Amino acid sequence: MNILFYDTKRYDMESFDAMKDQYDKLTIDYVDTDLSVKTARLAKGYDAICAFVSSDVSAPVVNALSDAGVKLILMRCAGFNNVDMDAAKKCGITVMRVPGYSPEAVAEHAMALAMAVNRRLHKSYIKVRENNFSLVGLTGMNFYGKTAGIVGTGKIGAAMARICHGFGMDVIAYDMYKNPDLDFVRYVELPELLAGSDLISLHCPLTDETYHMINEETIGMMKDHVILVNTSRGALIKTDDLIAGIRSRKFFGIGLDVYEEETPNVFENREDDILESSITARLLSFPNVIVTSHQGFLTEEALEAISRTTLDNAMDFLNGSVNELNIVL
Repeated sequence: MNILFYDTKRYDMESFDAMKDQYDKLTIDYVDTDLSVKTARLAKGYDAICAFVSSDVSAPVVNALSDAGVKLILMRCAGFNNVDMDAAKKCGITVMRVPGYSPEAVAEHAMALAMAVNRRLHKSYIKVRENNFSLVGLTGMNFYGKTAGIVGTGKIGAAMARICHGFGMDVIAYDMYKNPDLDFVRYVELPELLAGSDLISLHCPLTDETYHMINEETIGMMKDHVILVNTSRGALIKTDDLIAGIRSRKFFGIGLDVYEEETPNVFENREDDILESSITARLLSFPNVIVTSHQGFLTEEALEAISRTTLDNAMDFLNGSVNELNIVL
């Protein structure tokens, strides 16, 4: 099977190259350009393509891939909301993903964001580099004894709940399905979680029901001086309402690894560009906001797991024995 990898970064190549020799029936080629209608033609002669979380896998792209002879779309990520599944079904293209690679990687990044914005580490780092050792503006709060609200208790949310519990926090959660392994968590309805949490961390998929679940109304339910962290999907939060909440001093801090309109920025070096998105510029202007570039997954362990599962998926498809947990279509 010949596979073309789109939007390949150095860490992708290093991770996949480290194990591709174990899969002698697979041939891998890399391109650094991302998937689009125009670049889909590069897949001619390939049996499969591999895309990532920010790739354009819309209906026109899927149709172009089908015209090129592609029969399998491998997503080297858990999310597939960027894939037009109806188009894939019509074209007879199988879509496979990596449902779980290292939930701890994302959860640990979520806590890193919470801790950094709480203790103003981003500001302290810059101040000390300028020989400014003043502590003014750096006051945080103890997480010990506070309440953490976890929205979504799948693998990543459960990992975050355990971290918060380890910090000595009371942990409450909202999820349609209770996780039986979290015996220290008290499940509540979303309004109660919003009203009672000092730290709120989002760990749920983007669906019609969760789209803009954090908005003017739900922000109004939150405690004053709450810390909000999002490492899931940017569109869980209505950014204009979030910015209004920041300006009204509702939040003690915001930590975002994802945000609306992030697609042109994610994984790209734009140091010399003028940021076209006013949302990005506005978020970066606030002193109590930390934005990272969708890097929650980026650990050695997670990259290894992503590579292993992606290549296993390709082999399963080749052998006609796909893993039901990994197949989307």
